[in-house]
Amino acid sequence: MAINLRGLLLPITTPFTSGEEIDADGLTANFEKWNLSGLAGYVVLGSTGERVNLDENEYLRVIETARLAIPETLTFIVGTGQQSTRSTINEIERAARAGAQAVLVITPHYYRPAVTQDALVNHYTAVADAASIPIILYSMPDLTGIKIEPETAARLSENPNIIGIKDSSNDVAKLRETVRLVRKDFAVMVGNGTVFSEALQAGARGGILAVGCVVPELCLEIYRAVQAGEIDHASVLQQKLTPLARAVTRTYGIGGLKAALEMAGYVGGSVRAPLRRPDEEACAEIERLLREANDARRDVRVRTGSGSDRVLENLIIT
Repeated sequence: MAINLRGLLLPITTPFTSGEEIDADGLTANFEKWNLSGLAGYVVLGSTGERVNLDENEYLRVIETARLAIPETLTFIVGTGQQSTRSTINEIERAARAGAQAVLVITPHYYRPAVTQDALVNHYTAVADAASIPIILYSMPDLTGIKIEPETAARLSENPNIIGIKDSSNDVAKLRETVRLVRKDFAVMVGNGTVFSEALQAGARGGILAVGCVVPELCLEIYRAVQAGEIDHASVLQQKLTPLARAVTRTYGIGGLKAALEMAGYVGGSVRAPLRRPDEEACAEIERLLREANDARRDVRVRTGSGSDRVLENLIIT
């Protein structure tokens, strides 16, 4: 099956029980709901999925659970990326054997001064040449302190086994430059929900958005509006998405996202220490922002009379 890097992909969370064990049943239940939303696919065990908090057996268990729950018609990408090139290659092959169609490979970052743009080109080229499945570059400077510059992405796009990049910065100007420089069929995906509409207008093919896990329909409506040239409409919806996106990523992190998932009728579950769930005040703020985002989406349904949207009646805020 072709790998679809257009529209919305969800970088999903990994639910844990109160004892911090993997909740495979909860993960499967979430997929059953998400599969109906009209999205293009998933990224499992990226930064949102707490990959760094799982051991190798748990890593494979999540991949195998997800593979069984995700229809073959939807794209299935797995997060990878160790600090050495050799370990990254080995991890990719484990993911491939477990059923991944492609992998999202985060930049190495521990020895940050040594990770120059030339070092990234060497690293990703070696990884792509060795990998049995396609790879997607992952630039996440908020977590790593390392950014894949547009010129570097362009150099790497010449490798046929590197099919795209997830840019999780909010630098739309750099994203636009990346779009301009990379090969024509190379997929530039935005990973920051606070600039989703702007990034699409700058040429991103779609989004891999943590906030999409709680409001997939709103994100899909923004995507549809931009594709239809309804920029004002997309901007209005983006204004409601942005504060929620910020709250469940930079402000309150994965704990905030899991709290929002529970408010939206999904399985959130615990985070693994040292991560923490938000306090009551923070949860009240997240709930308010989620309601406002949902209200914006409902308003769209009322105005358009669209009966084809699968939307927020299924999202229950508790």
